[in-house]
Amino acid sequence: MSSKIDNRTLRTRFGVLTGVSATLIASVLLLAACSGRDKKEDADATPEAVVRTVERRAEPLTTEQPGRLEAYRSADVRARAGGVVMERKYQEGQKVAKGDVLFRIDPQPLSAALDAARGALAKAQAEHDSAKDKIERYRGLLEERAISAREDAESRAAEARTRAEVLAARAEVRKAELNLGYTSVVSPIAGRVRRAEVTEGALVGLDSPTLLTRVEQIDPIYVNFSQPAAQVYAMTRDLRAGKLEHGNEAAAPQVHVTLPDGREYTLAGKLLFTDLAVDPGTDTIAMRALLPNPDGVLLPGAFVQVRMQGAVNPNIVRVPREALTRTTAGAIVRVVDADGRVHDRRVHADAIEGHDWLVTDGLKGGEQVIVQNLTQFSDGMKVKTKVAGNDTKVAKDVKRAGEETAKSTDAEPQGNGSPASKAET
Repeated sequence: MSSKIDNRTLRTRFGVLTGVSATLIASVLLLAACSGRDKKEDADATPEAVVRTVERRAEPLTTEQPGRLEAYRSADVRARAGGVVMERKYQEGQKVAKGDVLFRIDPQPLSAALDAARGALAKAQAEHDSAKDKIERYRGLLEERAISAREDAESRAAEARTRAEVLAARAEVRKAELNLGYTSVVSPIAGRVRRAEVTEGALVGLDSPTLLTRVEQIDPIYVNFSQPAAQVYAMTRDLRAGKLEHGNEAAAPQVHVTLPDGREYTLAGKLLFTDLAVDPGTDTIAMRALLPNPDGVLLPGAFVQVRMQGAVNPNIVRVPREALTRTTAGAIVRVVDADGRVHDRRVHADAIEGHDWLVTDGLKGGEQVIVQNLTQFSDGMKVKTKVAGNDTKVAKDVKRAGEETAKSTDAEPQGNGSPASKAET
């Protein structure tokens, strides 16, 4: 009995000693590995810089200015005939065609005026017929000297006077017909009708043409904006010097707008007009573009951000935003040469497109530009380069080591717990 207990005790103690020895050996190996890694890292203290190779390309230059939308056509609908508004024939905001009736004015007074004008015309016509007949009768009598020359002259003058009265009466009839026609107020253009300025029962058109409503055509729609004169002069100078190139000269420059809520309007427009003079108050040149608006998203009077593509620069280099810093000396990017040395490079970059600065001077393309932690490096520093966006072998090893450590940690309580429980039992 005692021998069995001694053997079991020995086996338990031996197993514990074996586990302790294994733990000590693993700890020693881990310390040795860490010590070797620290020595290796201390030996190679050169910092690592994340770089990206930039390329030169030809891209159109883009300018941005605030603009205001304006209806393609806008017509004031006014009462051209005096009277009382009897009916409004449209719903505010609806689309109408050219010639659609919008308002009706009481036609009865103007209809009576037309009848009076027609009566005056009939009277004038009768008097003219009588004067003509008198001339015909006097013609033979004058040859026979039955009447005097004076009587003949008076008859001819009376015929001319009555003929003029007929023409005046016809004009009055035409005027009365027009006034009667104006009682049906129609839309002069196709478009969308705005709110009514008068209601039924209003007396309009007596002293002056009364504004009734407005009709606006907003498909297509204008956008008016201004470009600083200095930018226009600089672009013209660079075009003449050959630094910039003309795009498609046969096509007008494209124009894009950003809506007041920050969304970009999907349909592009075209530049229509550039003023030939500089506004002395703002030192800008007025411009106008035409945009398609089939869904009526763009509304007249709204402020938008206008982006216009102008001349083409054949020497554009795109640089990420985080790779460029601005100091009192100007814009700077840090470039790593073939020997691993950092150099501060002054560049010219005035425009941003997407996530990149558009560098127009200072880079030729093919340079390795530092794109991360720019402030950690200085001019002349020796660095190791790492291409942006690629996982390195060190990162993969660290990730794999972490996974293995997690697995061993999960398995360790199970392995140590089983012998101890058996021994205690």
